[in-house]
Amino acid sequence: MGRPDPEEGQLPAPVKPPDGGWGWIVLLGCFVITGFSYAFPKAVSVYFKELMKDFHVGYSDTAWISSIMLAMLYGTGPVCSIMVNQFGCRPVMLIGGLLASAGMILASFTTNIIELYLTAGVLTGLGMALNFQPSLIMLGTYFDKRRPLANGLAAAGSPVFLSSLSPLGQVLLEKFGWRGGFLIMGGLLLNCCTCGAVMRPLDMGMKKKMGKAQDKYEAKEMLPIGGKSEEGISTTDGTKKGKKAKKKPKKGKKLLDFSIFSNRGFIIYTISKFILVLGLFVPPILLVNYAKDTGVPDTEAAFLLSIIGFIDIFARPACGMVAGLKWVRPHVAYLFSFSMLFNGLTDICSARASNYTGLVIFCVFFGISYGMVGALQFEVLMAIVGSQKFSSAIGLVLLIEAFAVLIGPPSAGRLVDALKNYEVIFYLAGSEVVLSALFLGVASYCCLNRGKKEPPPENNPAVGGGSDTEEAESDVQEAEEHSSNNHQLAHSTDNAVVVANEEANHVAEEQRGEGGGCPAGDGEVLARDGCNADQMVERDSF
Repeated sequence: MGRPDPEEGQLPAPVKPPDGGWGWIVLLGCFVITGFSYAFPKAVSVYFKELMKDFHVGYSDTAWISSIMLAMLYGTGPVCSIMVNQFGCRPVMLIGGLLASAGMILASFTTNIIELYLTAGVLTGLGMALNFQPSLIMLGTYFDKRRPLANGLAAAGSPVFLSSLSPLGQVLLEKFGWRGGFLIMGGLLLNCCTCGAVMRPLDMGMKKKMGKAQDKYEAKEMLPIGGKSEEGISTTDGTKKGKKAKKKPKKGKKLLDFSIFSNRGFIIYTISKFILVLGLFVPPILLVNYAKDTGVPDTEAAFLLSIIGFIDIFARPACGMVAGLKWVRPHVAYLFSFSMLFNGLTDICSARASNYTGLVIFCVFFGISYGMVGALQFEVLMAIVGSQKFSSAIGLVLLIEAFAVLIGPPSAGRLVDALKNYEVIFYLAGSEVVLSALFLGVASYCCLNRGKKEPPPENNPAVGGGSDTEEAESDVQEAEEHSSNNHQLAHSTDNAVVVANEEANHVAEEQRGEGGGCPAGDGEVLARDGCNADQMVERDSF
């Protein structure tokens, strides 16, 4: 029996990431979400001076708005993971877009700084968190071979939006004031709902096609059975329901999968990422004040951040392309380690820069290394845990990073106030980044390479992360086993009918030998070879 087309009953091929097609639309949505998530907390700082005048507060009080946004973005990671595992990416992103927009709109009507913390800080920060994490999950679902490039392009949204939202915020502030600016910014955040709407689940259409094809396949196998087809189909349906009832507990998905902590690669990545975040964000935060203390004019000092952003725009996609090369991708963790080492050494070497030219050179190299880190951080995590457990992994990683974000930059600021020396801060931040790079490289080489030499235990999906193709093949293999069981049931039913027909022929021959012929009656069936057109055998004679 030949293998027919899917329309005629063949089970569909394994579901694989398309690496294109609708995935490019998903990538565009992820680009926008990443830009809003990382750039929006920094762009809000344009309004701080006006907020200080209206609410009669200090700069540190207004700076808490951005800090709360970032704390919500990182600290609510596990909550986002639970919601994604329970409801899916698209509904969570739609709710997140509405919350982010509502937070900024309500902030335009606030009358004190506490209300700003609750609206622009908590509500908008939570909304952006509910958009950021699911967008990365969907990106990993749609891309496999081109995933490093896709991650690099999506990460480029951060510098692009930072370079556009800050000037836009300044224009809105001059024309409409901070309240009008917040209101318009809230309207812009509604674009997050549009990005969430395009996040179509990859397996939704394929599951429907598999179900329809399987039903057609089973029906086609049962039709030639004849009078016993109804019995066979009912038996098959009963068997199918029994199997579905047995498989229901297996399909239950954990809200938050803590088994990833048994993955040594994930532990190494989490520790190195915590150390990295302690020092990664310190130089760009202190750079402008450091330049001013060395005698650089205010306008030229502010331009240094623009240099970093411009270099960052091109560094992230370029690094994604390099990471996607066949001979580089298996060693992407070491490339990530090199990018962190590059960034840390840049901080250390520029600590003694005393003129504007030296600071410009630092910004160029820092922009390259910072872009490499941004492009590779989530690609390495996807490669370690796989797309199936990525939703839980990223939530837990972001929660751990939240503590580092709250420790690193504030501690650096206090050291500056105490020591009045930026050179020590740059040495300290660079040393932390270098330490994280060395830990990731050495631990990956020593621990993971030794683990590869030992045969991995069978039936232990918690260690390591399988590829998307392997996960899809396992699902289809299960469907094929289900189809083969139904096929065997159909053949067994067919054999039973053949045996019954042979018995009918035998009875018909005996009656012909006795001269009785073949009597007709209700409930008769036609024997295949024993009687002609007018010779019938009663079903009761069997």
